[in-house]
Amino acid sequence: MSSSKKEAIFIASLIILWYSSNIGVLLLNKLLLSNYGFGFPIFLTMCHMSACALLSYISIVFLKVVPLQTLQSRSQFLKVATLSLVFCGSVVGGNISLRYLPVSFNQAVGATTPFFTALFAYLMTFKREAWVTYACLVPVVGGVIIASGGEPSFHLFGFIMCISATAARAFKSVLQGILLSSEEEKLNSMNLLLYMSPIAVVALIPAVFIMEPNVLEVFVSLGIQHRFMWMVLLLNSVMAYSANLTNFLVTKNTSALTLQVLGNAKGAVAVVISILLFQNPVTTIGIGGYTMTVLGVAAYGEAKRRYK
Repeated sequence: MSSSKKEAIFIASLIILWYSSNIGVLLLNKLLLSNYGFGFPIFLTMCHMSACALLSYISIVFLKVVPLQTLQSRSQFLKVATLSLVFCGSVVGGNISLRYLPVSFNQAVGATTPFFTALFAYLMTFKREAWVTYACLVPVVGGVIIASGGEPSFHLFGFIMCISATAARAFKSVLQGILLSSEEEKLNSMNLLLYMSPIAVVALIPAVFIMEPNVLEVFVSLGIQHRFMWMVLLLNSVMAYSANLTNFLVTKNTSALTLQVLGNAKGAVAVVISILLFQNPVTTIGIGGYTMTVLGVAAYGEAKRRYK
């Protein structure tokens, strides 16, 4: 087999694993939080972060997936800690929203990330894009407004948490560019995850005890009632790390444009699979709104590429 064919198979395998991990985490989150009735999104996030901390250490220190980068100063540590707390808030918010919203609508709202990224980039760095780029954000937001009106399972609190999680995710990406902008302080995404994850776990432990004090009791009870729940939680946590690892590897082995297209398609695939699995009702208006958002995101990506 030629080297080009081997490379194509390798990249295709990475993309499949990336899709499977991302969509798997979403669906298993929904299964645990709604179907199993395990309504503890903060504890669930702590499990994800614990798995990311352990598996990042194994991957980088023992398996040498990427070279280990060390933190150079207390200032750099504080910057990473700030990013960790913002990232942690976005994951918690996303998990809370899945208690109340179907995965399909959750993905529709999540597709507005470019809008918040552009907004925070302008507010925090005064970075301006071409007017065409901003015009492409109109259907991104408009599509979600239309999808919200046509969503049979719309829940206001779930929607607010989902929007907050999406905004926090965008804020983290902009903040990361500002805080870790110097060459000495830059960390690749896997090393950043290695340092962010344990900080997130430390922050989440007291939050779990204060806000979800009966989690262990319910966890044991549901584990006895549902034989495979513990296995689902373990698989879910491993997939959370796999999603980060494969995202890094896909980014490394493909172009930015390819990643943009694949990311848009991933959201659409997640929507279709979630509707088939969970049988949540959808309307023509909702589908139309989500389609408008995805097309707007695709146009935004293309406009950024052309007018940068």
